[in-house]
Amino acid sequence: MNFEFDPDVEEMRAMTVAFARRELAGRREENGAAFDTDAFRGRWLLAGKQGVVGGVVPVEYGGSGLDAVAASAVMEALGYGSSDTGFAFSVAAHLFASLMPIVEFGTEEQKRRLLPALCSGELIAAHAITEPEAGSDALNLRTRAEFRGDHYVLHGSKCFTTNAPVADVFVVQAATEPGRGFFGLTAFVVEAGTPGLSVGPPYTKVGLRGSPTADVHFDGCVVPSADVLGARGAGASVFSSSMKWERTCLFAAYLGAMQRVLESTVEYAGEREQFGAPIGSFQAVGHRLVDMTLRLESARLLLYKAAWGLARGSEDEVAPALAKLAVSEAAVQVGLDAIQVRGALGVLEGEAETLLRDALPARIFSGTNEIQKNNIARALGLSGSRRRARRR
Repeated sequence: MNFEFDPDVEEMRAMTVAFARRELAGRREENGAAFDTDAFRGRWLLAGKQGVVGGVVPVEYGGSGLDAVAASAVMEALGYGSSDTGFAFSVAAHLFASLMPIVEFGTEEQKRRLLPALCSGELIAAHAITEPEAGSDALNLRTRAEFRGDHYVLHGSKCFTTNAPVADVFVVQAATEPGRGFFGLTAFVVEAGTPGLSVGPPYTKVGLRGSPTADVHFDGCVVPSADVLGARGAGASVFSSSMKWERTCLFAAYLGAMQRVLESTVEYAGEREQFGAPIGSFQAVGHRLVDMTLRLESARLLLYKAAWGLARGSEDEVAPALAKLAVSEAAVQVGLDAIQVRGALGVLEGEAETLLRDALPARIFSGTNEIQKNNIARALGLSGSRRRARRR
């Protein structure tokens, strides 16, 4: 086992941290304020020039050709360098939930047409799958795609679509054969401006405010058959593949955010004095800082193990699920601990309370933590249906 990154990956990490501190640090969206689309796109273009928004895409399509380990390392650096975890989240949703489906399932024409501009930062992508009645039950979609000769007509609505207010390209999941479960869904590539596609206003959220999220509506939206992603009935496969990338690489941004907050918390504990001594010398505080370190390092090991497997073509779904669980739960607890060490200052606006707010959604998106535990239990052979099958 080698826990060191290659020199070129270390260089990319250092460049990403420098970029994030220079261009992204200190930027926060105010809750309830109008989302600044122009400012967001300006930062996105800069991230494109840095190579951040196209990292995992092959070089021939305008990306950097990073594998999952290197991509996770860059995402960790992005989370470490900037307090705007929402922006890092948007980058990750663009990369892993939207671009990777095009890379892995797209036709050559789709790749040549879309990927270069998506990698350069000129275009932004979103993956629209979640619906009001289909969150954890992702196969129970009500959005329909009716085949009519050489095109499909989409009807329905999506919710909680990351990047929707700024997206130029949507990867959309719809039911082409309702009731067929895994084989009843089809993925499409739909460009913004297509008649029948509309996007609602950005949500007001407790966390990840730097990431714009909204509903997406399809009202007789005509999509050519050439814009099917993969094949008819392959939508669930497209989604499952993107989730392996997302549950691994996206959460690396939280590793960086936790590392940044841990370092500032240790520094604070060494400077803040009570009863004539730094509070870091008190056992209660010192043990809390050790627990924060333990959670972070444990989560980091699980995440990079999952990334290592993904980079080698592993079909294992347990490792990404474990990584997602570990990182999201650790981020919430590290945020709580960082606030507690700061005392009253912790509830004022700052990076400790921001980490907590940004971490809360991490236990829900990419499949809730309860769903991850169900999937892991099933892989352990704890499913009732599997037990019955063995008995028969």
